[in-house]
Amino acid sequence: MSNEQFSSVWDAIADTPDAAANLQLRAELMMALKSHLARSQLTQVEAASLFGVTQPRISDLLRGKINLFSIDTLVNMAAAAGMRVALQLEAAT
Repeated sequence: MSNEQFSSVWDAIADTPDAAANLQLRAELMMALKSHLARSQLTQVEAASLFGVTQPRISDLLRGKINLFSIDTLVNMAAAAGMRVALQLEAAT
């Protein structure tokens, strides 16, 4: 077993820094959407209608199935929910 240390869980599970950044961004978007749905108390069917997707897609979102969602899809879902997506870039450390 290796004692290798990573700066984030995404770095540990991704093959490249690019893939880690993509996973982290998708996770943040998914958490924000999940939080929005919890606050709005929408059913999965209502959320699906609002987001323009199927109910099983909402179930996948709520179950955290990150591999099934692209950044583009998540941004579109957030916009459909009336959320504003902002991007902040920082120098890598």
